[in-house]
Amino acid sequence: MNMPLPHAPLQRLDEQLQAAQAATPHVSVAPQSAHIGALIAGVDLGRPLSATEIHTLRSALLRWKVVFFRDQHLSHSQHEAFSRQFGELTVGHPVFGHVEGHPALYSIAKHRQANRYGNEPERRPWTGWHADVTAAHNPPAASILRGVTIPPYGGDTQWTNLAAAYQALSAPLQAFLQSLRGEHRFSPPQGANATAEYLALVQQNTLVSEHPLVTVHPETGEQVLYISPGFLKTITGLHTRESRVLLEFLWEHAVRSDFTVRFQWAPGSIAFWDNRSTAHVAPQDIFALEFDRQLYRSTLVGAVPVGADGRASTAISGNPVLAAHGAAY
Repeated sequence: MNMPLPHAPLQRLDEQLQAAQAATPHVSVAPQSAHIGALIAGVDLGRPLSATEIHTLRSALLRWKVVFFRDQHLSHSQHEAFSRQFGELTVGHPVFGHVEGHPALYSIAKHRQANRYGNEPERRPWTGWHADVTAAHNPPAASILRGVTIPPYGGDTQWTNLAAAYQALSAPLQAFLQSLRGEHRFSPPQGANATAEYLALVQQNTLVSEHPLVTVHPETGEQVLYISPGFLKTITGLHTRESRVLLEFLWEHAVRSDFTVRFQWAPGSIAFWDNRSTAHVAPQDIFALEFDRQLYRSTLVGAVPVGADGRASTAISGNPVLAAHGAAY
């Protein structure tokens, strides 16, 4: 997702979206909550989009962080073609592989490999929340998830706006966080009973990176609380208890309901989110249901995050998440 925009507060993002919509009056953008989420209608994602339509969708994504579409029954190839209009596609997943014949797609199934560890000892308000693959040196810029087989009820996904979460903190705490960095690691949840298969895949594709706790969004200029709960393990330089207490406070703050949106899936639904400014959580209620649930995800190649202090992230272990056609996984 290139073509950077200048530093833009919400007012400027609103103005840019309004201008884009004026050029595409057939495309509607309906906000779904105060801080995050918009439902887009009036566009067929199964065909090539015009330059003005791409600009409108991209402007809506930057403003609302996640955008939703209904009744878009795409094939794998159409899913990939739609995604490529917004940037290069990564490999399906750097640890768990890809859909056969479609190296840029990852299967999000009810019993996929990523879920193959035992029950966590305790669920907390932030358990399961994450931004995609932040253990990588260059986490994906965005993700596009397509619903195919959807339960008749249950299975909703939630997203939170990490830029809004940062803005809601006090000025002294914001300034302190700008000086901190954290280690993001791909590993089972703490205390989970991982299977031998899961551990082998993670060990063969180790991903560890140190990212700033506050990043600057490369397109909007917003400062983002970059604290992916599923991957961020410790704050560099702090004592163990200091790190744990601060992280738990930030995670609980970031997933407050006023920063979030909840999406009810249907066959043909698509969610397209900015992975640089959001975290999301997969539903847990599906494991109590007898119904299958199958979605497919593509992700766009991202840049190395840069902190509010101007320092870029540091790779500790593992390769960057590259474009699908050039990756060596």
